[in-house]
Order: sequence, then C-alpha cells, then structure tokens
Amino acid sequence: MLGLSAWAVAQPYQSAAAGDILHDLKKLNVVGSALYVAAHPDDENTLLLTYLANERQVRTAYLSLTRGDGGQNLIGTEQGENIGLIRTQELLAARRIDGPQQFFSRAYDFGFSKSTDEAVRTWGQDKVLADVVWRIRRFQPDVIITRFPPDARAGHGHHSASGYLAEEAFKISGDPTKYPEQLAYVKPWKAKRIMWNIFIPGAFLSNKKPEEAGNMVGVETGVYNPLLGKSYGEIAAESRSQHKSQGFGVPASRGSRIDYLLVKNGDPVQQDPFDGVDLTWKRVPNSGRVQELVNQAIAAFRPEQPSASVPTLVTLYRELQKLDATNTYVAAKKQEVEKLIQDCLGLWFEANPTLYAATPNETVRVNLNAVNRSSIPVQLTRIRLPEVNKDTSLTLPLKANDQQLFPFTVTIARNQPISQPYWLQKPLDRGLFQVDDQRLIGLPENPPALTAEFTFDINGQPFTFSRPWVYKSTDPVDGEIYRPFVIQPDVTANLAERVYVFADNTPKTVEVILKAGRANVSGTLKLETPEGWRVEPAQLPFSLKDKFQEQRVTFTVTPAGRAADGRLRAVMTTNTGTFTTGLRLIQYKHIPTQTLFPPAEAKLVKLDVKVKAKTIGYIAGAGDEVPAALRQMGTQVTMLNEADLNRNLAGYDAIVVGVRAYNTEEWLKNYQAKLMEYVSNGGTMIVQYVTPGGSFIQNGLKVNQLGPYPFTVGRERVAEEDAAITFLNPQHPLLNTPNKITQKDFENWIQERGLYFAQEWDKAYEPLFSANDTNEAPKQGSLIYAKYGKGHFMYTGLSFFRELPAGVPGAYRLFANMISAGK
Repeated sequence: MLGLSAWAVAQPYQSAAAGDILHDLKKLNVVGSALYVAAHPDDENTLLLTYLANERQVRTAYLSLTRGDGGQNLIGTEQGENIGLIRTQELLAARRIDGPQQFFSRAYDFGFSKSTDEAVRTWGQDKVLADVVWRIRRFQPDVIITRFPPDARAGHGHHSASGYLAEEAFKISGDPTKYPEQLAYVKPWKAKRIMWNIFIPGAFLSNKKPEEAGNMVGVETGVYNPLLGKSYGEIAAESRSQHKSQGFGVPASRGSRIDYLLVKNGDPVQQDPFDGVDLTWKRVPNSGRVQELVNQAIAAFRPEQPSASVPTLVTLYRELQKLDATNTYVAAKKQEVEKLIQDCLGLWFEANPTLYAATPNETVRVNLNAVNRSSIPVQLTRIRLPEVNKDTSLTLPLKANDQQLFPFTVTIARNQPISQPYWLQKPLDRGLFQVDDQRLIGLPENPPALTAEFTFDINGQPFTFSRPWVYKSTDPVDGEIYRPFVIQPDVTANLAERVYVFADNTPKTVEVILKAGRANVSGTLKLETPEGWRVEPAQLPFSLKDKFQEQRVTFTVTPAGRAADGRLRAVMTTNTGTFTTGLRLIQYKHIPTQTLFPPAEAKLVKLDVKVKAKTIGYIAGAGDEVPAALRQMGTQVTMLNEADLNRNLAGYDAIVVGVRAYNTEEWLKNYQAKLMEYVSNGGTMIVQYVTPGGSFIQNGLKVNQLGPYPFTVGRERVAEEDAAITFLNPQHPLLNTPNKITQKDFENWIQERGLYFAQEWDKAYEPLFSANDTNEAPKQGSLIYAKYGKGHFMYTGLSFFRELPAGVPGAYRLFANMISAGK
C-alpha cells in the first residue's frame, strides 16, 4: 500500500507480503488518479483516501495547503514551524499506511481564521492558487475532491479557502495562459470534475445551496480487503491515529460506511465518481502488449513463490520503456513495476553512514549492503555514490540470501548544502513560505541530499535503483532505529533562552551552548545586539576537539541608556568561515528525528514590568513554554506533578495551570478540591485555556468544575491578533497593580487574541475584557476573575502560551499582575 513518494527519507524500505504484492499487481491494471484537497494535517478523510488508493487502486494524493504550523501540540512544546515539521512527518506516516502520496502548498498555518477572504489575503491568493494549479498539472488527477465547501459551512477560514482555491484551480489549470512559467516543467491539465466530499450529509441536505441540487453519489468505503487482511475502516483508523501531536487516536471501524460526493464543477455523474473516465490502458497509446503482460502477471502469481513473477515483470518493464516516457501513467507504472520486482525478489539494499551527521569537506565512512532473498539470478554490476564522486563497476552474482557488504570512505563536497528543510531556508513572508525552486514546491520534505545507486542485472535487464543515506542504530528497548543523515555546519550555537526580559538595567547572564559539527573546530564567539546594549566580554575563544563536543560559555548582557528591543545573535568565526545558526532536534518515537538549523538568536525585551509574586507552582499542560517566561520575570518556578500536590501548597504565591492540562492529566481530578482549598486559604490560581470536549475534541475535561464557582468553556475565540480590546472595569486591581495595563499592552500580539473563552459563568466571576473579530458580537470570556475565600481564581483563554515565548511585552505585564493578585 506504500505510496511511491510517500515514504520518508529516514524510513527503511518496506518489503511486501504476498497479499500486498498481488494487491499491487492488480493496481497495474488501473490507469487513473484522484487528488484530495484540504487545509491542514488531519483534515483528510482517511477512509475515503484508503478506499481510493486500495479499492479503486487509482493514483491518489492528499494536498494539504498547510503543514499545521498554527495548531496546538499535545505531545511537546513545539510551536509554529516546528509543530509544522512534526505534523508533516505524521502525515507521511499516515500515507505510508493508507497508500496515497502527500503534498503541500507554501501556505503557512497562521492560526484560526473565520473567513476565506482573510485566509487567502494573508497567504497571497495568487501564489497559493498557483501552488494548487502546479500540483494539479504535476499530478494530473482525473477527479479532484475537496473536503470542505468554499463557504462558512466549512467552519474555518482555511477550510473554506481550500475548497475555494481548489475550485478556482480546477477552472484554470488547463489554461496555458495561467501561470505560464510552470510550463517549463509541466503541461496544462484539466480534470474531469471536482467534487465535494460531504462530511455530514444530513446537515448538508438542510443547508445546501441552490446550485448544489443533484449530482451527488454515494460510495461504499467500509469494504474488507482480504489481500490486506483489514477493512478500509481499520486501515483508515490506523492512519488517522498517526496524528499524535493532536491526540487523534481513533478506534477502528468495521462494517458498511457510505461516503457522499457532490459534483461542484465539470462533468456530471450517474453513479460513480469516475464516470466517463477511462481507467484502463486504452487511454495510453500502443499499450496493448502492456495490458496482456499485466493480466498474465496477475493470473500466474504464486503467493508461495512471488519471485516466479519476476521474468514477466521484467518483460513488462521493457514494454513500458517503448511507450512515451513523458506520459504520467507510463512513468508511474514503471515505478510501480520496479518496486514489484524488488518485492518479488525480496531484494534489500541500503546505504548506512556510521554517523548521523557530517560537515562539508568531512571524511565519512558509509556501508552499503545488498541481499537477494530469492533463487532468481541477480547480478550487481555497479555501485555509485553520485554526490561524492564514487563509482565502482563490478560483476557480482548475488547468491540467494547471501548479504554482501561494501564499505566506502568518502569526502563530503565542500559546497554540499546544510540539511535545512527547503521551506525554512528563507524567512517566512507573512503567510507564505518562500521557495525559489519551482520543482520543490509541494514536496513533503527535501529530496535526499546524499544517495547510493545500485545497478542490478535482473533477467538480462539493467535496473538502477537509488537509496538515500540513512543512519541506522540499535536501541536496547526499541531495536533498530533509522535516522536521517544530515549535513551540518562546522559549529552551532544555542542560546539558553528564547527571550531575555529586562525589567530594569540589571545585567543578565546569557549562556550559549556551542556544539562541534566536526573534530578540531576552534575560533571566536561574539554576541551581536541592537544599539543601546552592552555585552561583556566582547568575544570569547572556543576550542572543540571532538566531533559533537559541547562547550558552555557565558556573557553578561546589560541594557544601557535607551536600549531598543531586538535580537541577540551569536556569531562564530573559524578558519573556514562565519557561522550564525543554532541546532534544533525534534525527537519523538513515532516520527524520524528532525534536525533543523534555526538562526542562533534570542529576543531582547526591555520591559517596564513589576512582579510581586516570587514563588510559582506550575502544573504543565500541553505544548507549554510559559514557565521559562515566568522565570524571566524573576520568579522562582517549581514544576508540580501529582506527588507535589500531596504536599503543602501554602508556600506558593500563585499556582498556574498550563494549557489543556485539565484535558490531558487524568490525575488532576483527584486534587481539584485541594487546589480550591489552596485558593480559599489565600492562594492565587490561574487556569489557562482548556478545550470543552465533544465530537471534534478527543480529550474531554477531567473535572466537572474548573473553578470555585461554575462556569463553562465554549469554542468562542478572537482570531484577529489586533482586535480591539475593551476594558470592562478599568479600575479593577488586575488592570492596575502592580502594573498599569493600557491599550498599548495589547499591541504586537501574534496569531490571535485568544481561544476557548469562558462562555457562561456564575455571577461571582467578573469578566475583565471584551473583544471580537470583525463583524462579530463582543465576547467577554477571555479572562474571568473571582474572589474565593481569601484567595483569587482566574480562567483565561488569552493566548499567553504564544505571546510570552514570543516576547510580547504587554502579555508579560498583564500576566505579572495576574500572578501578583494575592500580593
């Protein structure tokens, strides 16, 4: 079921079982394609994708406009581009299970949007529309399917924008006057029709548009596939459960399921989404012999001896070579046949460097290996490492099940680029990643930087297959682990904090962690600052003898005079050049390790903030970097776990609960009474946003009542980060002590004002602010406050979890007042 371009660079090649091989042989008989379009990772209907790729066996792909960069993270602290990297890999993991290919546009997920207009305006409609047209022309789908309608029924501006852009692209992708620069690589392409995959048919029927009458078909997607040993509902659930950063594990479904498709444009249908589409080899000129050989291979397949199919497959491959190589179907079927030949032979080969990273001009050892796990004669005739100019000809018969090893010592080219994800190589341009190479646009990840080519003679036919370099190690618990091989700088620098906040002119110590990308790297390190800051010492020498060695150094940074907010940048100078990047690893067991090299920077904020609270207890939630910001304000933060809550809490000036903690931490319900007692006795408690549960949220609340008095949380939010804020009670202590909060404190917020506001509350609570998005009614639930006994309780949907790590001054000042409420 593996999509030809869906497997990640850091994954081992997956050999197929006999049932999978027969399944893929039958797929050779189907010459057609479908492109599914939506906005985010998790938007896709994995059941329909599974059905299209495995039951209908058409080439299938999912185009997600964004990488999910604006979403929340239930498994770690990554936000923005970093959570986008995680969700990219989760989508690739999903596609390895359900079978389609995976693509993206350059659009950045900038958070919740309430209109199509806002979404396309932020992204730049012309550029994102160009990306959708590019993918249609490149993939050449017969049928395009959208997950969402192009209007408010989609429930999210990104969702409706995906439907709108897909429908617009359908109209113009066949027009050579539209985006003619793409025609250097592709041809105009017109799909047969575009359809909407209606997600709630009953609701649609009561809310449909006049132009949507008729032209709707239902398809049975809950089919059981005996070759795969699973129903499509089971496969789809396994696929969807790869979205672990969103907590989207779902149970398998078994039994009948109908999915509905409504024609939005193009040819009408009678009973099938592919009505009027020739899905046979008849659509490819001169392919009669190919059709005969495909039928022969299917009829003669022997599950106990798949290798017996190899001679027929080799003959089929030769016939495909006689056809038009520029024909998309011919090219795709050649790849499918190549994989089938490898699967039938059990042919295994890979390239494994002995280290997971190297620098340009570094000497590396890489071990190549190959094994033919069949009795069919296979001869290895050439091994080539094209990027490092290593080429070896040989005549080596591969005996059955006899692994051959080929060690090489090579030198990485001096000009080999650093392994930065291609869409992160340039700064984000508001709502769009900047990508200069047209051919890269839409790819889920970088093409392999370093490869190994193996040329085999199989039944008299030469085949050259490529594998990326992949580092392989053995974990005593998890066994064999694969990791992408990366090219890294000679030296990187990570600053200990993302933001340094200065409430006065008191100096702060800045720690920098240097890491060697190669052995014997030395030079000098300095910190660059905006005007008005002083750094001591001016520079420091460093010397790192061993590869991967770390060295910690410290500087003193002092705001002097009228210091302006800005960036603190680490600059390393060696005898090979100047380096200004850090090192970030994203490591979770369900995805390959992701390595990126962000700028070696932190934000400097000169801030007029006073904090009366000194000791903070913090109950971590999901995706939470707020504790680091609290420490920057001069407080002592203690992370509280279940055992800590069994102890006396009176020593904390405030207890802060991280985002979604009441959704993710089951044990919190056992300590809710004690937390309320802490408040009653004079403590201050702040609960950051929770999700209310329900059909679209996997983690419901673990307690029946979040605060000392009842209130409910809804899905209300203010998505416009610059939305006007009204102070409902300007004299309230939270707005005046110890910092006077003004409208200026709501300037320069990022992504949103807040989300999951309180919706209904007891009269004991007082709302502090009112805000709303354009053309919406005011909402007062962003921050509610109640006095309880001797203490103070607050619930807030304001997005402090984004604003504080981003160094937004006003967010610091307001949060300082909140944690100081008891002082």
